[in-house]
Amino acid sequence: MNLAPTASTTAALALGDALAVALLDARGFGPEDFARSHPGGLLGRRLLTRVTDVMRSGEALPAVRIDARVVDAIIEITRKRMGMTAVLDAEGRLAGIFTDGDLRRLLEQGRDLRGLRIDEVMTRSPATIGALALAAEAVRVMEERRITQLLVVGDDARLVGALNVHDLLAAKVV
Repeated sequence: MNLAPTASTTAALALGDALAVALLDARGFGPEDFARSHPGGLLGRRLLTRVTDVMRSGEALPAVRIDARVVDAIIEITRKRMGMTAVLDAEGRLAGIFTDGDLRRLLEQGRDLRGLRIDEVMTRSPATIGALALAAEAVRVMEERRITQLLVVGDDARLVGALNVHDLLAAKVV
């Protein structure tokens, strides 16, 4: 019939792949090794990208003092375009978070925002993550808690950054 030996070539490819996987397993080659060899791939990004690589910090980080008015927090949320602002105590440690969702709930309740202080309406003990955690872990926390922003803190509970789900999408971690 003069046909190409399709069955034998397919079997040879499968056998070659099986030998390669067995050799990688015998040498202890794991996902982390693969990620280092292919850092631009999906697995590489998920296993190598840290929160510090994608978080916003410095001037891009929305934050107000605990004695700020809600109106000041709204201005900060608008300027920094993250949909939230961190609330810091007098020593600069994280005291809470105020999100655009919190603002919508206040408006729905008919609250007068003009004289309202942020410490009266902020969410205390917000979700946080460390800067050296994997960005994939930040995605897991956000999905689990059903939130779109995550604050990044150091060991001393000081705010060092913030993540938005869009930052993770842009970094192709999600």
